Amino acid sequence: MDGNLKPLTIVGIAGDVRARGLDRPPAPIVYVDYRQRGMNANATPAIVMRCIGPSGEIISAARGIFHELAPDIPVKLSTFADQMGGWLANRRFLLFLVGLFAVVALILAAVGLYGVVAFFVALRTKEIGVRMALGARRGDVLRLILGEAARMAVLGVVSGLVASLAITRLLSSLLFGISATAPLTFAGVAALLSLVALAASYIPAYRAMRVDPVTALRYE
Repeated sequence: MDGNLKPLTIVGIAGDVRARGLDRPPAPIVYVDYRQRGMNANATPAIVMRCIGPSGEIISAARGIFHELAPDIPVKLSTFADQMGGWLANRRFLLFLVGLFAVVALILAAVGLYGVVAFFVALRTKEIGVRMALGARRGDVLRLILGEAARMAVLGVVSGLVASLAITRLLSSLLFGISATAPLTFAGVAALLSLVALAASYIPAYRAMRVDPVTALRYE
């Protein structure tokens, strides 16, 4: 190792790690006891500590120990969260933008569906009045309007799921350890969109349910 012909004894095999970043595949790494390998002037050893407790107190105690052992050697201490934060900063920002755009799109979809259902109710006001005059109950009118909205929502959700499957490669480059095509994620998104669609269409459906048959029959 490093030109040293001294044989080393293998004492165990460790799992793969992504030492060069989460976006790169694991690289071969050999862990060697520094007392066996030795250090040259250009070596930059790293010590990893697993501990339980407040990180500030542990870092302070570790800095004191290193200062006592080698006061002339500069030591840089950081937490695992700090190291991961540096690697993930760009992707977190991109995912934040994606999430922000998704929220805006969800709001626009809800407003658009509300407008479409309200327009649909306005066009069929006279029809709703005729139905109620012939014996239709308010619950029947409510189911009619919500049924139309549900069909539009299902069409939109199916189209969105198909489109999202087409861009999973782009999302996969931003995710680590999570599949972009997880069935639970798609099911949750579909359920959320369906609930938002029903909530957006309930207000015009409720208004249609409260229509006075006499007023509706006079509507032009």
